[in-house]
Amino acid sequence: MLKMSSTIGFLCILSAHHATARQEPKAPQVGDAAPTWNDLVGTDDKKHSLTDLADASVIVVAFTCNTCPYSVDYEDRMIALQHKYADSKAGIELVAINSNGVAADSLDKMKQRANQKHFDFAYIRDESQEVARAYGAIYTPEFYVLNKERRIIYRGAMDDSTDASKVTVSYIDLAIEAAIAGRMPDVTKTGARGCTIRFSRRRR
Repeated sequence: MLKMSSTIGFLCILSAHHATARQEPKAPQVGDAAPTWNDLVGTDDKKHSLTDLADASVIVVAFTCNTCPYSVDYEDRMIALQHKYADSKAGIELVAINSNGVAADSLDKMKQRANQKHFDFAYIRDESQEVARAYGAIYTPEFYVLNKERRIIYRGAMDDSTDASKVTVSYIDLAIEAAIAGRMPDVTKTGARGCTIRFSRRRR
């Protein structure tokens, strides 16, 4: 009887594990269609959707937050990126998404940070964390470059050093240039460096 109970218990745990695994979306790979997002509220109090950017040739999606020191270090580089391509005829859009599940990354705190740093790109709140899960994002900051067809052509780090003074290669710039030219970049994936996204636990 004890052996049978143990077996049943094991099978229940195994079944629950598989059920949970089935619920998690499969992370897209380079070349796959980018997951969309709809009606996410930004620091500008407006609702943002991926379809709002239909005219953009290239979209850079940055999963970031207020609280990770790596993300904070990259804020100036993200601002510089936005300024660099602001007048591009190709239409380059940077979208920052905060999916981190801590109080200091609430929308109100995001608004404070955006005002302090004068962000001139969309900074939106992924309260449900479904967008981060759909992309398979793990770290902050972690970057994705989407081409005109909204396929992922690059994912990973913004550049080759967390120390801005030591950067020799900007993977994001190379991916943007490749997207404008209608091709894949030579480097399509690198390891993102930063803090892990604080995901809320899902009940099984």
